[in-house]
Amino acid sequence: MRSKTSGTVFLLAWLLLVAPIFAQMGYPLKGSWSGDWWLKKGEENHLLLDFDWDGKTLTGVLNPGTDNVVLQKLSLEPPTGGVEGAIDPWNLHFEADVKDTSGRTVHYVVDGKLQNIGAYRKFVTGTWMAGNQKGEFRIVRN
Repeated sequence: MRSKTSGTVFLLAWLLLVAPIFAQMGYPLKGSWSGDWWLKKGEENHLLLDFDWDGKTLTGVLNPGTDNVVLQKLSLEPPTGGVEGAIDPWNLHFEADVKDTSGRTVHYVVDGKLQNIGAYRKFVTGTWMAGNQKGEFRIVRN
């Protein structure tokens, strides 16, 4: 009797750990994301990102619309070791060349951690380099 109970408890615990992996809705980054980046707290810049995955290639656009910018060097890497993506964050990297208000090109280099991967409301936090200035960012899946 004891082995049946412990086997059932083990099975339920295993299902609770593995369920988030199967709960993902397609590719973990695909979709629309919104949030802010800032060089100084209190001076946030709102942003919208749109990511797509065609089964082979990851693409992305910063602020889709009339002033959109295609993301460069875009990558999303799962954690190494363990059950991929179950708990550990995934590494996101992209770059973009954006015109500032004076018309000068500013190069963005963005590195973040995709977290809460098993849920629909995933989020990414990390560093946002604007030229030679380092800031932070946070985006949430819409």
